[in-house]
Amino acid sequence: MIRAFFPISIIVLAISGHGHAAEPATSAQRIISLAPSTTETLFALGLGDRIVGVTSFCDQPVAARAKPKIGGMSNPSLEAIVTLKPDLVVMTMDGNPKEVEERLRSMGIRTYVWKARTLAELPEGIRDLGRAVGATERSDRMARELRDSIERFKKKHAERPGKAQARKKVLLMIWPEPLIVAGPGTIMDDAVQLLGHENIAAGSKTQYPKYSLEEVIRQAPDVIFVGKASGMDMQAVSQGILKRLSSVPAMRTGSIFYISDSLYRLGPRVVSGIEELAACVQ
Repeated sequence: MIRAFFPISIIVLAISGHGHAAEPATSAQRIISLAPSTTETLFALGLGDRIVGVTSFCDQPVAARAKPKIGGMSNPSLEAIVTLKPDLVVMTMDGNPKEVEERLRSMGIRTYVWKARTLAELPEGIRDLGRAVGATERSDRMARELRDSIERFKKKHAERPGKAQARKKVLLMIWPEPLIVAGPGTIMDDAVQLLGHENIAAGSKTQYPKYSLEEVIRQAPDVIFVGKASGMDMQAVSQGILKRLSSVPAMRTGSIFYISDSLYRLGPRVVSGIEELAACVQ
């Protein structure tokens, strides 16, 4: 099944309707993270030694892979969670069902729901998480650094000489066949806009729409980014569809770039992901 190869942040549907985050813990000592993005953020805050459980999709940083697994994002094992005796379970609005939060709270297990979904919301999301886990000073510092980095990108590209002429049309390929692209409301779309370019799928009705070859050819992207997929050689996998797109400007100029998964998760690696895109579309 093709979907099995997609990044977890892509294949798990956005789950809305969570209630409120739990009361902030003074200093959570046994934390379970139910999403790759929050796992990365907790490690970046220096809290790796407090994490006692993660999902099977939490593979970054490398140290996360050694943590006990409690199942998937949408179907975590409540039995495994209870066995690990957490004093806080960190969840997200995207990917973790509201029903899981309700079950945990009914069992007296404290939960915190990460609500940030966009680049603009990320700094405050990190601050809130830091308050919930008792790492306020470190989260405030990380949030400031992220906000400053985002503002620098924004200012740099707002002041770019010949800005209108330099604006490029971008295709963000998540999977080649069937062609799945990054649309509105995704971190990748945020990053392209921040850099002053146009995501050709920005007007789509869903975050990750299926696109036809005819539509890509009609919109004629100047740049094509091909995202990473776990365990897959994306250069080999995307070769067929790129040959069929030989007429678009990106193919004619060789503007095809294979990028990391830094922009698949709203966390501490997004700045390196934006820098990666910026280096390709100077």
